Amino acid sequence: MNIAIVKYNAGNTRSVLCALQRLGYEGIVTDDQKALESADRVIFPGVGEASTAMAYLREKGLDQVLVNLKQPFLGICLGMQLMCARSEENNTTTLGIFDVPVRKFRLTCEYKVPHMGWNTLSCKQDNLFMGLPEKRWCYFVHSYYVPLCSSTIASTEYGSQEFTAILHRDNFYGCQFHPEKSAESGEMILKNFLEVL
Repeated sequence: MNIAIVKYNAGNTRSVLCALQRLGYEGIVTDDQKALESADRVIFPGVGEASTAMAYLREKGLDQVLVNLKQPFLGICLGMQLMCARSEENNTTTLGIFDVPVRKFRLTCEYKVPHMGWNTLSCKQDNLFMGLPEKRWCYFVHSYYVPLCSSTIASTEYGSQEFTAILHRDNFYGCQFHPEKSAESGEMILKNFLEVL
């Protein structure tokens, strides 16, 4: 299987490659348009900042390429946020795959931002969740979140704020958490993305 990981000057590609290898797959990190268009699966990971990430995508013409891909596509953390319409992080216009904004956490002082740690998922029925353990613990590190919307298929909460953990529309999925760092639950989600969707 040809798995492309989008290169756009955002971190976390190494941990995604390692997670793929644990499942018996190899991936390539690329910003080449043809390589992305011809891949069987595309993963859009990210640890970074929205406006500089979008600037790189636009410079390379990838903002147009990514939204038109037809194969299964998985955005992770910043990758998922960039799939939305706009972000409060530096007032950034993003890809618009999901017509929903990205908001900054505004919580009471007892809940620190960034939200960092393990949360359980509340999931709707979807092939991405086949075989998922009953206790669906996943690892989050983020200061911005996506509100619940019609594309939300899994949610979680931090403090009093319930928010989207996974988005899905057509061939596009987005995870706010890091499946590559989420032990059994994350491994099963990645496996389903590669083998079931």
